[in-house]
Amino acid sequence: MKILLVVFDIAGTTVHDDGTVGDCLGRALLTAGVAVDRERVNAVMGEPKPVAIAKLLARKSGRAVGADAEQVREIYARFEALMVAHYRSSTDVRPVDGAEDVFRALKDSGIRVALDTGFNRVIVDAILQRLGWRDGGIVDVTVASDEVARGRPYPDLIDRAMLLTGVTRGADVAKVGDTPSDLLEGTAAGCSRVIGVTTGSHTREALAGHPHTDLVDHLREVPPLCV
Repeated sequence: MKILLVVFDIAGTTVHDDGTVGDCLGRALLTAGVAVDRERVNAVMGEPKPVAIAKLLARKSGRAVGADAEQVREIYARFEALMVAHYRSSTDVRPVDGAEDVFRALKDSGIRVALDTGFNRVIVDAILQRLGWRDGGIVDVTVASDEVARGRPYPDLIDRAMLLTGVTRGADVAKVGDTPSDLLEGTAAGCSRVIGVTTGSHTREALAGHPHTDLVDHLREVPPLCV
């Protein structure tokens, strides 16, 4: 069965990330006096960032998730400002090696390309503007976490990408990402290909315990799995 749509994650999958997302999340939490280690931050990578912040606060304090919505909003605002500044000005911002070639190869084969993410639209637009992906036809659609009712691991981001591209069956979709939440999202959406990329925030071993159809060491391995 030929895939009609491939939905890629952004940070760590198609956009280079050397730990900046996790660092910014940790720095934003630290402004509220909350210190978390990288392992705990990695455990919530890929999820909508307000949800991730609420989970980290809850684990640190022992309170229920959502117990202090105002604190979550304040920390998230700091995180957003840090990420936008990074994507607008850092010299480290660049596509993952080969990402644009992969997009073109898929589109040349008649496959639509979407990006989805745990970021909100403000951060997504900063990335698209910086990389020249907004108007260049490099991707067909993008979906941000604040444009759906539920972010990962739920299927809502993929469902919206399907709606925007006219694809009606999850079986015609491949999901590609570097976090467990990406793999869970693709599985929840009924994607026939759920592809983990091992060069992002999680190792092959960390991804292997989550539902997937394929694990790849480079994005260039994705088109042969989908055409």
